[in-house]
Amino acid sequence: MEEIIVETRIKTYPLAELPDELKELARLSLEATCDAYAPYSKFQVGVAVLLENGVIVTGNNQENIAYPSGLCAERVALFYAGAQYPDVAVRAIAVAAQTGGEQVEMITPCGACRQVLLETEARYKYPVKILLCGRSQIYIAESAASLLPLSFKMVGL
Repeated sequence: MEEIIVETRIKTYPLAELPDELKELARLSLEATCDAYAPYSKFQVGVAVLLENGVIVTGNNQENIAYPSGLCAERVALFYAGAQYPDVAVRAIAVAAQTGGEQVEMITPCGACRQVLLETEARYKYPVKILLCGRSQIYIAESAASLLPLSFKMVGL
């Protein structure tokens, strides 16, 4: 038998210690939670995606009574960015959530969104910095691979 150790490295920062560009991304992700359509879960997720050209695209979760017809905030924003800016790489994404009018302490993308983030990295051949925006800390992964180390691989990309 052989044992394989899979490690993930995540850095944590107080909001005040983030570079200004990332502070703005975190702020916009929390702001985007306010427009989420989440009448069923009451869990409002917002994201802000920073593109290589400096454009920031926001998105939020969109639920539907015919579950699973809704879409997560990460995929809303990433697919919009891919459709509107198909030749522009994604550099970073900030994810925030609130429920009951209060920001949650920790949020992470679901497995489907992690896989989309990995393919976004493969598409542009550049790692996507992921900010997980909590109430008191910002958790930063340098790449989607940090959040999904045993992922589907895209052959030929």
